[in-house]
Amino acid sequence: MPTRAQQVADPAVLDLTDPQTFLDHHPHEMWRPYREHNPLFWHPARHGNPGFWVFTKYDDVMAAYRDNKRFTSERGNVLATLLKGEDSASRKMLAVTDGPRHREIRNLMMKSFSPRVLEPVVEGIRRRTDALIDRAVERGELDFVTEVADRIPIHTIGDLMGIPLQDREQVVDWNAQTLSRYSSEDSELESVMARNEIVLYLSRLMAERRRNPGEDVLSTLANATVDGEPLSDDEIVLNSYSLILGGDESSRASAASAVLAFHEHPGQWRRLKNEEVGLDTATEEVLRWATPTMHFGRHALVDVEWRGHTIRAGEVITLWNSSANFDEDAFADPYTFDLSRSPNKHVSFGHGPHFCLGAYLGRVHMKAMLDALRTKVGTIEVLGEPTRLFSNFGHGHSSMPVRLTPARG
Repeated sequence: MPTRAQQVADPAVLDLTDPQTFLDHHPHEMWRPYREHNPLFWHPARHGNPGFWVFTKYDDVMAAYRDNKRFTSERGNVLATLLKGEDSASRKMLAVTDGPRHREIRNLMMKSFSPRVLEPVVEGIRRRTDALIDRAVERGELDFVTEVADRIPIHTIGDLMGIPLQDREQVVDWNAQTLSRYSSEDSELESVMARNEIVLYLSRLMAERRRNPGEDVLSTLANATVDGEPLSDDEIVLNSYSLILGGDESSRASAASAVLAFHEHPGQWRRLKNEEVGLDTATEEVLRWATPTMHFGRHALVDVEWRGHTIRAGEVITLWNSSANFDEDAFADPYTFDLSRSPNKHVSFGHGPHFCLGAYLGRVHMKAMLDALRTKVGTIEVLGEPTRLFSNFGHGHSSMPVRLTPARG
């Protein structure tokens, strides 16, 4: 008779296409029996969607991220598009473009993400974070997600892209609805409409930047050439959209996860407060613990043998960061929140050719948040159950009531 763990790890038990699965099971822990009993398994077809492969082990996830010869992201890189068999942004957006064009566009965009170019943006992150935490401490009780976490990354992206201040709140709201719905009552149509609103908004902004270019990323893309040819309108708008999508959601989720982790692990909060751990190692552990992007995926280009299975050409594989970051074979005591953890080679920003362009800024956001919390906040208390996002892609919260007391002195 199979053990309880083996029963739980039955591939037929989980429906990874249903966001409710990730509310019913905490993603930090739901993967443990799968790594042990079914490290690579075929997720059966459901709800008219095709089946797909599920990678749960750290080494497998890392290897698949690196392998752009046998796997492609050009037909989609998240379940929402992978299972449809195509992505409308294919070969236009960096995340779903491979080969020479991917390298050309990535190299172009990297110029806007060097630490030297980003220096004024980084200063803005620190200034805004300090001001938000100051106001939060003055308030005492507040919703940390909507009143703090939501308000930092969008201004960073806004500064990078020259989005007018009066438009940024609306962009945040649209972005929150794209890949992570607030609840099961929100429809897929609302997500699509929100995505379209962002694209239309960026199209108008692109036209303005062509007439009056500035020093922002959107101006760079709108007026750049590759091999003497300008980028297409779709490439400019969709790559700008991808910066909003990635930079906003992951930083918001990580900030809220940090506060919740300190509430649940007061010993680690004291270590941070007493400067017993460095901000750099603390940042990496919060990013691992939060794992804001639960998965990415690919299509197989050829038949691939993996762990005794044959992945057929054209089949979908999904790489679960939320499992890999808690793999016992890659991290000592992975379910221990340890701000001094080293080494800490998590996959929260992906890996390989599609490693997140905004990783540097993501780390800056978190480091600024941790520094502001430890210097300005005395105690952290989460008041009631936080509201998790209804998503099978983004692990985060839409609401988290907290009480913050000021630091002594």
